[in-house]
Parts: sequence; C-alpha cells; structure tokens
Amino acid sequence: MELTTLWFVLIAVLWTGYLVLEGFDFGVGMLLGLLPRRADQERERRVMINTIGPVWDGNEVWLLTAGGATFAAFPEWYATLFSGFYLPLFLILVALIVRVVAFEWRGKIDDDRWRAWADRALIFGSWVPSVLWGVAFANIVRGVELDADHQYVGGLFALLNPFALLGGAVTTLVFLTHGAVFLALKSDGDLRHRAGTLAARLSVATLVVAGAWAVWLQVAYADEAWTWAAVTVAAVALVLVVLATRARREGRAFVASAVAIVATVVLIFGSLFPDVMPAVDPAHSLTVLNASSTHYTLTVMTWVALVLTPLVLLYQGWTYWVFRKRLSTAHLPAPAGLTFRRTETSGAAPE
Repeated sequence: MELTTLWFVLIAVLWTGYLVLEGFDFGVGMLLGLLPRRADQERERRVMINTIGPVWDGNEVWLLTAGGATFAAFPEWYATLFSGFYLPLFLILVALIVRVVAFEWRGKIDDDRWRAWADRALIFGSWVPSVLWGVAFANIVRGVELDADHQYVGGLFALLNPFALLGGAVTTLVFLTHGAVFLALKSDGDLRHRAGTLAARLSVATLVVAGAWAVWLQVAYADEAWTWAAVTVAAVALVLVVLATRARREGRAFVASAVAIVATVVLIFGSLFPDVMPAVDPAHSLTVLNASSTHYTLTVMTWVALVLTPLVLLYQGWTYWVFRKRLSTAHLPAPAGLTFRRTETSGAAPE
C-alpha cells in the first residue's frame, strides 16, 4: 500500500475513533437539557456528567490527532479545508472551548445559578459540533467550489445545501441515540429507565433519517459499488439498535450504534477516495497525491504512529475498564465547591 493511501486510511480511523467516542459525549451533553426530571434535576445532571467525566477529555484527543495527522500528511487538504470552512470550524472550536470550561468549572462553586450557566454551556457545546460536523462532512463528500489553486471560492450559504443540512440532522440524531444508549448502559435506577425509553424512540428516527441520507450519498456521490456494503452494514446496525433498545439490551445497542458510526465513516471516506476534497470541477479536486507531504515525511510519521498508537489505545482502554461501573444518584457525594454568602452591602463573599 502506498503511504499516501495508508495515511488516508489512518486519518479515517482517527475520525472513526473520535465520532464513536466523542459521539456519546455529545449525546449526553445534549440530553442534559432534555432528560432530567425537574424535581431532581441537579442530581440527575450530576450523574449524567459523571458518566462521561473520566473519559470526555481523552475522547477529544482523537480529534486533535486527526487534525494533526491531516496537517502533516496532507497539508494542502488541511489548508483548503480550514480556510474554506473557516466559520463552521470556528464555531465548532468556540463550542468545544465553552464545553471544556463548563466541564472543568461547573463544580468549583456551590451555587445554583453558576451550575445553570455551566449546564447551558455544556448543552451549547454539545449541540453545535453535533450539527456542524455532519454539515462539514456532507459538503466534503458532495464536493465544493475550488479554483485552480485549490482555494474555496463558494460562499457560506453554498455550504447550507439540502444534502449538507440533512447530514447535520443525521449526526445530531446519531449522537443523541448513541448518548442515550450510553447513558442507559452507565446509569442505574429511574434515570437508566428513561434513557433507555428515549433511546428506543430516537433510534427509529435515526434509522429513517440516516438511512435516507446514506442512500442519497451512495446514489449521487459514490463512484464505487463496494460502498453499498457500508450502507448495508450501517442500516443493519441501526435496525439492531432499534431492536436492542426495545429489549433493554444496552450493551448490544451500544455496540450496534458504534458499528453504525464506523460503517458511516467507511461510506464517507470510501466515497471520497482517491480524492480528499472533491471539487465541483473535477480538474480542481484535491487528491491523495496532489495534497500529500513528501515520502520522507510520511515515512517518519508512519514509524511514530507504529510506536505510539498501541500505547494510547492501551491507556484509553484501561481508563474505560477502571470506570466501567454504573452510576446513580445514590453514589453522589455532597457538593465540594466554594459557597457564597450574599449581603446587601457587599454583594457576595466566599465562606
């Protein structure tokens, strides 16, 4: 296998890891505003956040690695993508930063208004990337307006086409379902039951919308017949999610949901190859050959990846094993953040 093809595949693998792992993080974050009961909202939100608390930052490393690998292996693809999709990617970056701050600072102050703002930030930081990643990937598959210098010349509204907007709906529904299944797998008690019920309902909508988008992609934009296999695997996996969530088989539902995401990434990257960023005019498309780094650079990157990747996978697998137990409101300790005493003259003073 040529090194350019190898790194195209490796970047697809990195995106697969990110979307499978960060996908349920986004799903849980979005569900913070939908699932908790008002009577016990704070405690249930704490449980939901705690289910992803030990792993969310490690899951985001997959995105950093995918971006870094793209920059090093295919610098022209990276430059065209980040300049052409500047505003959507900037909004994703802002949302991720806001989300990180909310995760880290939510428990620092024991105050209801403080936690409410942190929860809004978490919800915002989960919804925005969930929608925009689907819009971005759909546009990449569909093809964008590039000139002879591989610069994006289409406007912002050119990215908001029906196929891309449907792609945004797909990633949002997939992550919501994935997150609800993960929450049912990791929580206990009434929260687990309501998460499972919601997952069963969401899975039907996800099957319909994602199935329609995948068939549209295959018929309109895929040049290879073999990618029908990815469409079929994704469809079967989503059907299994529907069946498993109805039977309350959370483990099977989570595996099936992950398989559906993997198959979707295979469909996207399989439809792209040998392009990395197709253009409306095929003569201006970026390919694995005209967008890649030198052979020496790719060789060094390959050796580094062979040494470090197994270590990263082992560490992340160990993290999931350590934090594998279910959580419930019964496991919550008392809030440990700073408390404030409010007075008429001085405003708020820490106790």
